[in-house]
Amino acid sequence: MTTKDTYSISELAKEFDVTTRTIRFYEAEELLKPARRGQTRIFSKGDRVRLKLILRGKRMGFSLAETRELFDLYDNSLKGSENQLLLMLETLARKREQIEQQKKDIEMMEQEMDAAEARCRDALAELRGKTDRKPGASRKSKTIEAG
Repeated sequence: MTTKDTYSISELAKEFDVTTRTIRFYEAEELLKPARRGQTRIFSKGDRVRLKLILRGKRMGFSLAETRELFDLYDNSLKGSENQLLLMLETLARKREQIEQQKKDIEMMEQEMDAAEARCRDALAELRGKTDRKPGASRKSKTIEAG
């Protein structure tokens, strides 16, 4: 953990493994508000925390608008933390629902792919006049056998 008070754009880019262009984009979107010394951006501890939260939100599927809304609640309200936490809980519940649906969709796609693979193997075996396919030789069983 670093204990510096200020950071350059290149230091933050390196620390969070993002490009300086990405950081400038978040600044243009007014999610980060670094001080300036001439043309040089001077990022504070708060900017560093915000960048960390932006990137965490991105990994969790938050849009920039959702991230901005959470930041605005915190910045513009004396009760920001309570409202911010309530909004965060609502947003997390919504994201969790989306992820659960995506997991179901992926599971269904895997089943469809397994069935298509089995049909292709059967058709190929029929064309070759022999049986290349062992019972239960779908992608999942191969993975289980290998693991």
